[in-house]
Amino acid sequence: MVESVKSENHGILGLVIHTKEDLYRAYMPFLERGGLFIPTKDQYELGEEIFLLLSLMGEPDKIPVTGKVVWQTPKNAQGGKVPGIGIQLSSDETELLKKIDTYLAGAHESGRQTLTI
Repeated sequence: MVESVKSENHGILGLVIHTKEDLYRAYMPFLERGGLFIPTKDQYELGEEIFLLLSLMGEPDKIPVTGKVVWQTPKNAQGGKVPGIGIQLSSDETELLKKIDTYLAGAHESGRQTLTI
């Protein structure tokens, strides 16, 4: 299960991804530079800058991530979709993208359902 952790500051979020399947469901490879879906019922504006602390599959250190909101799934979305936001990763996140690609090697084209599409 992908978990978001809300901070007191609206622009700072925490995201915990426990398994490879959770990472697959949260990752947004169709975005230029990639992206991550963050489950949240809070409202964000498209284009809003986000700072995220990512806990990735039991790794001991949280990964600081920056990006901007490019996707919104509202509360009560059709099809029972999880409410949340998708952030496009900043151009500084090349190491994170390499790590995600390593974890998801071969899974991008599986056609399984994700949290976004």
